[in-house]
Amino acid sequence: MLRLSGLALPLDHDPAALPVAICARLGIEPAALLRFEVYRRGNDARKRTAILLIYTLDVELADEAAVLAAHEGDKDVRPTPDMAYRAPAHAPDGWAGLRPVVVGAGPCGLFSGLILAQMGFRPIILDRGKIVRERTKDTWGLWRRAELNPDSNVQFGEGGAGTFSDGKLYCRVKDPRFLGRKVLEEFVKAGAPDDILWEAHPHIGTFRLVTMVEAMRRTIESLGGEYRWQTRVDDLELERLPDGSQSLRGLHLDDGSFLEADHVVLAVGHSARPTFEMLHRRGVHIEAKPFSIGVRIEHPQSWVDQARYGKCAGHPDLGAAAYSLAHHCENGRTVYSFCMCPGGRVVAATSEEGRVVTNGMSQYSRAEFNANSGLVVGIDPARDYPEGPLAGIEFQRKWESLAYVAGGSSYWAPGQRVGDFLARRPSTALGEVTPSYKPGVTMTDLSECLPAFAVEAIREALPAFGRQIARYDHPDAVMTGVETRTSSPIRITRGKDFQSLNTARLFPAGEGAGYAGGILSAAIDGIKVAEAVAASILR
Repeated sequence: MLRLSGLALPLDHDPAALPVAICARLGIEPAALLRFEVYRRGNDARKRTAILLIYTLDVELADEAAVLAAHEGDKDVRPTPDMAYRAPAHAPDGWAGLRPVVVGAGPCGLFSGLILAQMGFRPIILDRGKIVRERTKDTWGLWRRAELNPDSNVQFGEGGAGTFSDGKLYCRVKDPRFLGRKVLEEFVKAGAPDDILWEAHPHIGTFRLVTMVEAMRRTIESLGGEYRWQTRVDDLELERLPDGSQSLRGLHLDDGSFLEADHVVLAVGHSARPTFEMLHRRGVHIEAKPFSIGVRIEHPQSWVDQARYGKCAGHPDLGAAAYSLAHHCENGRTVYSFCMCPGGRVVAATSEEGRVVTNGMSQYSRAEFNANSGLVVGIDPARDYPEGPLAGIEFQRKWESLAYVAGGSSYWAPGQRVGDFLARRPSTALGEVTPSYKPGVTMTDLSECLPAFAVEAIREALPAFGRQIARYDHPDAVMTGVETRTSSPIRITRGKDFQSLNTARLFPAGEGAGYAGGILSAAIDGIKVAEAVAASILR
């Protein structure tokens, strides 16, 4: 088959127009086109009055060699690459070695566990939280009753933080082995809609993610894997090596038991603060990493649809409109949109008592009234928290605690209308936009719970974004704070073999270790680390 890229057709084109356009683009007769399938479909909305659908297709032709020769040098016509995933190793028949352990059941841990199970290594998967259905009940406990379970919430439990998100399945990771395709195919097997295989910006949504991670858990268990829920790793058992480094021998668990383990995937997520502190005490090499801080901003989804799609807003092939924005400020900071959730809601995402954290989520339909996005400011260790590897955690905690107080010390979030924020006055009432955050929003002054440089930068960026998206800086748009968990504040450094730089047999992985950002990139990293574990076991 050949892959044809960049084929543009009008938004409302007749389905029969697609094969006609393929033949015209390749210069072939209709009889020479044997079949085709859509590999990817996106849209070009730069001209709102003439929005185009952009296709990448895999086509089977009667004489593919002749077409390739006729299009030599055309980067949009090439052989379809082999995207099949092939595990690089398998456990020998009857393998009875020490089973690898995966710590964390988020996207990274899920795919590490799945690949290890598919390779025959029967992994043990530990998570401090609960299975996804019970975890969902605990999460709703915070949203509905302001009751936080520190071990079972948006951050911790089966599926990880990605379960309560928009379920975005795209990233900017270079993926020459098509590991992202493996992730999408496994999701479809587990019940995701087929369109995630070809939509340019696929997403799943929370409710579908719940059933999918359950299905994948059953697959892992059917292959000999084992889950242990409500199990926290409190310490490492280490052996000092002659070269001065150390090697992992096992895990001390919170129930007082010891789990012997010589291959451990550490996929704990970006909010596993006690684990980061324990690793630092144990001498595992950690360094501070940049992240971002800011707020969630909400607008009616209809405003965003109109701004992005004009008269085509609401078209079923376009869905709820998204946006991506960035502004470089005079104070040297960059403000940008983060984790934009069309037709979604802002959610309470704290994992520690006495702190408020916001995040965004949506369902597959993206049908709720508001659009929301992080509106965040980039920060870095050298400039903002130079006190050591864990200083970023304390930086996060400081602003999360201030947000808790500003919201009324009840897990309500502090909120402010954009007009009041720009005018430097506290908000006392809502306007045209109703915030979606639960358990509730206290209107106040967000400058009380954000660094001054972030406040200054966001005030500069809002009018700039308003010139790109109409009504973005509308006075009644609502911001809620604070957004602090944009990514991990630390990196657990690792080598080319994916093992910790100074702790052999410990494999830091995913977003919490500083090597991913989002569901897809975390899952891809989980696959790579599982392959590295298998190679190490069989060495």
